[in-house]
Amino acid sequence: MNKTPISILVVEDDKAIAAFLHTALEREGYAPIIVSDGRTALDHIHKSPPSLILLDLMLPGMNGLQVCQAIRRRANYIPIIMVTAKDEEVDKIVGLELGADDYITKPFKKRELLARVRAVLRLAQSSGETTRDRLQFGNLAIDLDGRSVAIANQPIKLTPKEFDLLALLAQNPGRVFGRDMLLERIWGYDFDGESRTVDVHIQRLRQKIEADPHNPVFLVTIHHIGYKFERP
Repeated sequence: MNKTPISILVVEDDKAIAAFLHTALEREGYAPIIVSDGRTALDHIHKSPPSLILLDLMLPGMNGLQVCQAIRRRANYIPIIMVTAKDEEVDKIVGLELGADDYITKPFKKRELLARVRAVLRLAQSSGETTRDRLQFGNLAIDLDGRSVAIANQPIKLTPKEFDLLALLAQNPGRVFGRDMLLERIWGYDFDGESRTVDVHIQRLRQKIEADPHNPVFLVTIHHIGYKFERP
């Protein structure tokens, strides 16, 4: 019996780029769906959630950042890769802060795009490969098999990358991870020195799991090195 192809929603208004992405993804065995604006993308996600979203930043009507924010309110579990012609650092950081899992800048090579797609999908689907386990640190509970997190029995919504980052650190309490090591372990490939990506995800996690994000108990910064998870 043939396996159902993995669906990837491509939100891109440039017809040439959309055609390129469609061909590249289809040849790799994925099932790409092309839409040209944010409203249509949100409607499609509501009717048939894809496994991954490639989201252009510059879109007619709602821009990519607005669409990303709206997706995260509706479907927090779907991984998002932002695709844009802009390369300013502020756009990358804002995209990540709004919930994007990765960021790729045009022009990009087919090989790089597919590597990022595979890496993000691998992490998003890794729950089926983990053994059933539950980590408990005070009022913080992490269900590794169910890929869920709760504070005082109240569910906390995390993106796939946020969960993977928290799970890695929490499974190794007291161990210091450098930013480059976290990039390699969580993102699975070289980010060309974009260690700020790790910082942004840690900041987002602190906002969600720490009682006082400015004085974290769990996610501790080791200056000039990286981060570690502390037992309370």
